[in-house]
Amino acid sequence: MSMGIHKELGLPVRGEGKPVLRYPGDKGWSGLSLAQMAYGYEVSMTPLQTLAFYNAIANDGEMVKPRLLKEVKEWDKSILRFDKKVLNPAICSQETVKQVQQILKDVVEKKYATGHGMYSENFSMAGKTGTTQTNYVSKDKSKYEYISSFAGYFPADNPKYSCIVVIHKPDKSVGYYGADVSGPVFKSVAQKVYATSPLTDEVDVKDVMIAGGEEAFEGYFTNAQKNYQQVPNLKGMSGMDAVAILENLGIEVEVKGNGTVNHQSISKGTDIKKVKKIVLELI
Repeated sequence: MSMGIHKELGLPVRGEGKPVLRYPGDKGWSGLSLAQMAYGYEVSMTPLQTLAFYNAIANDGEMVKPRLLKEVKEWDKSILRFDKKVLNPAICSQETVKQVQQILKDVVEKKYATGHGMYSENFSMAGKTGTTQTNYVSKDKSKYEYISSFAGYFPADNPKYSCIVVIHKPDKSVGYYGADVSGPVFKSVAQKVYATSPLTDEVDVKDVMIAGGEEAFEGYFTNAQKNYQQVPNLKGMSGMDAVAILENLGIEVEVKGNGTVNHQSISKGTDIKKVKKIVLELI
């Protein structure tokens, strides 16, 4: 129990669920409990509580309290700040946390692992798939329902974000395992978040990939992104992605139409320093 995951996070909102993590002697503990808990049953945690735990793994064992607000400001004046609060400085030893980090990377990277379908050589992720069965009291297996999840963080070697995706009652004709249902959503969200984050002076190209239109972005991130001084080729990208990229480059954008980029008013390769505005035509 030293990890503290049996405790509430103490969020400043009403309705946080109380975690259920049984211990010998507790009500409901049985000879099957330990085995059941090993693969997730007889355990109950909210998605945010679960995410806080995965975030601690990404953070080398330090568990912090989730912040819904970082600061309240009135123009440039700080009215109220919510500083970082450490719930547990070390949920386990450094040896253990490094082993878990490697295991979570292997879940995506190894061909035999449950999350390998999410693998991309251009964007690293780490995490764990989850599939739980509900309505299992029914003897009719066709009436079984499922909850599919994927929790983890990205990029795997230098985590900047953690994320959890939980999908209730997925369409069983499509799939219900966490790897098939929640994993692709996690990957899409992760790539979108990372790709639309503000650009910095240093970009690790191997860690960057955009969700949707991956082929269209390949050229941009292998060429322009290394030294983003030129207007990229936006044709074929979704309007949302193209706008995010240009605005992060400090360029004003005007959009006409909906869909994907069919034409850009400033051709690719143009010196960004000479560009103030680009008009995108979408179809």
